[in-house]
Amino acid sequence: MIYKEFRDLKLSSLGLGCMRLPTVDGQDAVIDTAATARMVQYAFDHGINYFDTAWMYHSGNSETVMGQILSNYPRESFYLASKFPGFTPENLSDPAKIFERQLEKCQTTYFDFYLLHSITDTNIDGYMDEKYGLVPYLLEQKKAGRIRHLGFSSHGSVASIRRLLDTYGKDLEFCQIQLNWFDWKYQNAQAKVALLNKYHVPIWVMEPVRGGRLVNLDEADAAKLNDLRPGVTNPEWAFRFLQSIEGVTMVLSGMSNMEQLQQNIETYNTEKPLNEQEFAAIMNIADAMIAKNNVPCTACSYCVEHCPVGIAIPEIIKLYNALSEGSTDKPGIPGPADCVACGKCRFVCPQGIDVPKVMADYASKL
Repeated sequence: MIYKEFRDLKLSSLGLGCMRLPTVDGQDAVIDTAATARMVQYAFDHGINYFDTAWMYHSGNSETVMGQILSNYPRESFYLASKFPGFTPENLSDPAKIFERQLEKCQTTYFDFYLLHSITDTNIDGYMDEKYGLVPYLLEQKKAGRIRHLGFSSHGSVASIRRLLDTYGKDLEFCQIQLNWFDWKYQNAQAKVALLNKYHVPIWVMEPVRGGRLVNLDEADAAKLNDLRPGVTNPEWAFRFLQSIEGVTMVLSGMSNMEQLQQNIETYNTEKPLNEQEFAAIMNIADAMIAKNNVPCTACSYCVEHCPVGIAIPEIIKLYNALSEGSTDKPGIPGPADCVACGKCRFVCPQGIDVPKVMADYASKL
């Protein structure tokens, strides 16, 4: 396992993201605890020491399950990260209530890493509103030793990240962004990396394979890459890209089964960044993918938690995107025509997708 230095810590370059843990019968809220425990043991045995969960992952059950499993290991043998869900406005009114509950669920007295979660252009005002006192409260917890390192995750623009750093930069020690070879241009991740490096803020990576999209490449695209590095898998290309980016300290992968975990650990036993030819080739593939103009859903399911109708939005968007490739598969019930356009999904979507607009367009084509 490759390790990176952060302050006085030695962190595994690959961390276990706990948003896509194994589930029972595909039910996101029902985590397969036994399978997850086996993965955690394998991760420990092969050098992973960083585990990343959050308040709303797996409908609120990720923190609980990870707390149960990690309680079997010495607390000083791993680093635990969680996040404050301020992107849901009602959570901002009582940060102490949520923070205390998170410690309880995770069966710990402190978080090694704690983040302001999913800051975007639409919710940053709430995070920074002095009437809530969120950042001062978290700094109090840090002073008390209940947070060891404070940072933030962002799906927002360069301007929003700069605004947050200009206000709280001396207190925020790291930033977690969506970074992969598709979003290098598509979501202007290149500029975000440049900004964070300018401010000397270490980079944590989320969505390294973009919810699986960069694993399931077209055969022609995969063949182009294989010509450059024979035998390299699609996921490995995604991670080798990240090894090429200045400032990256931690890469979080939401691994859902033992095979993914084993493959990714094997990749992170060595550091083999892309050369110029390989970087250019993968950017050309990204340009072609961007030109298809598909809806950029990563299936995080934040929207599902807030849908009053219970629409399986990521599955609907997947079918919607498949229309351009000639698919005739039909959505289940409730479907796009059942959308009430309340906009709750749009507010919490990290990708900024106008979900009601997609639902309306899809319904008109059925």
